[in-house]
Amino acid sequence: MQNQSFVTEFVFVGLSKNPQVQKILFVVFMCVYITTVSCNLLIVATIRSSPALLGCPMYFFLSFLSFTDACHTSVVAPKMIIDCLYEKKTISYRGCMIQVFAAHFFGGVEVIVLTSMAYDRYVAICKPLHYSSIMNSRLCGILIGVAWAGGFLHSITQIVFTIQLPFCGPNVMDNFMCDLYPLLKLACTDTYVFGLLVLINSGFFCILIFSMLLVSYGVILFSLRKHSREGRRKALSTCGSHITVVFLFFIPCVIEYARPPYDVSFDKILEVFYTVLTPLLNPLIYTFRNKDVKNAMRKLWNRLMTVSVDK
Repeated sequence: MQNQSFVTEFVFVGLSKNPQVQKILFVVFMCVYITTVSCNLLIVATIRSSPALLGCPMYFFLSFLSFTDACHTSVVAPKMIIDCLYEKKTISYRGCMIQVFAAHFFGGVEVIVLTSMAYDRYVAICKPLHYSSIMNSRLCGILIGVAWAGGFLHSITQIVFTIQLPFCGPNVMDNFMCDLYPLLKLACTDTYVFGLLVLINSGFFCILIFSMLLVSYGVILFSLRKHSREGRRKALSTCGSHITVVFLFFIPCVIEYARPPYDVSFDKILEVFYTVLTPLLNPLIYTFRNKDVKNAMRKLWNRLMTVSVDK
């Protein structure tokens, strides 16, 4: 079917129609966004500048997760923040399609990175004697390549079908960003089949990966019985951070996409959570609970201060 869209732009309702509330949201989300990008890029710089951390698969994946988080929130947050200053919030048809593609691309990449991190913890705890031979640099590179390819495949599948939808009239979207279900409501055609595609490609995909991660951590927790008390404490500390991040990412994803495309009053809250707040919480969770990262940050800061003093 050839796209017969006559809509050149979409209009967002936004998070609020109250001008005073919008000003408050502008300040809040601007601070959140700056903090999010700064914290995530700080983790990337810290790990990249520390050979000891970069040589460890766990921190290699963490740096990549932080980079992905910074990119993921940058797809949505800047546009949402700027729109808080305007009464009419619009986005071009092409800009909308790009936002849908980019958001699902980085979301798909993050899913696979989180899965890779879970596999790394499984090998480290359940097969410690074979850890260095299994989690070598070649496998880490392959897993990152799979993350990029998987994110692209997931996103391109969605966007190829989305651009085929005809939009010939209504263009007001009760949201602050372009996403699949809000677009389905505006399409001038029967979207039942496309709704099933979204349910399978996003919803069931999230449920499947989330279930696999829960099972893997169940196996890890079961195997910890054989470890010493100190070993269990260290393992639970590391796994606890990752499990928290997994829940923060997957629970909103499952609620948002693993359902038919009907109106849900808290849709916008879910989208704010996993596109803006989760990327902020991830670096804080990993940093506050990890002495190695905090020590590396301290060394990086001291190094930067020394350089600035010498100048």
